[in-house]
Amino acid sequence: MNQTKWILPSFLALAISACAPSASQLKKAIENDPSIVFVAIEKDPEKFIEVVNAAAQNAQKKAQQKAQEDETKSRDTEFANPLKPEVTEGRVIFGKADAPITIVEYSDFQCPFCSKGYNTIKQVQSEYKDQVRIVFKHLPLDFHPLAMPAAKYFEALARQGADKAEKFHDAIFQNQAELNAKKEGFLKEAAKKAGADMAKLQKDLDDPKLAEIIAKDIEEAKKYNITGTPGFIINGVSLRGAYPFEEFKSIIDRHLKK
Repeated sequence: MNQTKWILPSFLALAISACAPSASQLKKAIENDPSIVFVAIEKDPEKFIEVVNAAAQNAQKKAQQKAQEDETKSRDTEFANPLKPEVTEGRVIFGKADAPITIVEYSDFQCPFCSKGYNTIKQVQSEYKDQVRIVFKHLPLDFHPLAMPAAKYFEALARQGADKAEKFHDAIFQNQAELNAKKEGFLKEAAKKAGADMAKLQKDLDDPKLAEIIAKDIEEAKKYNITGTPGFIINGVSLRGAYPFEEFKSIIDRHLKK
């Protein structure tokens, strides 16, 4: 009697020789014969897509969980050893000077995410009132050509009064579309509406000390690993990005309980 010789694909041979092939064995089998995967996809493409999507969602969930764990660990470290940004005499402060919570903000007047951060800070001020003060600092990004000029306008206006600088600050973040459309013309318009002495403003804009203030802000932001905008340090605890109000509330409430 003639014996028929059966030649089995490597994957089937593996399945017969072992009840439960290991992950490394399966990987090796697929590497030796990739058509195994193609056949499985062709047989049931919908199931394949379902499995891939489920795997992707699971991987994303794990990544988010790890990111949250890392952030919680980092935040606990900063609560124990707070960051210490400098608050020098003469810097513009929004709010009560002796408030128990100090939020140092690193911002870019042309950044759309900073506009979101502006709205969140307004909500924080509304909720906590005299319990918080905001120290506004600058982190103008290279790809926002109006950010540096706007920062200089802000600091020049600060010499005429913190109230004028704050009005200018609010006008820019409330009207970024106009800033982008009118460019430096809108900076002058916003300064004039804030009540600036335009002749003094123009003279102060040429003062190299303004650029020095901004450069120090940029260096300080980098020191605390804040490379994008907006960035915040809340009594020594950092938030990097346009986080929602709830994140600010979590940090502020924890500080106030202490």
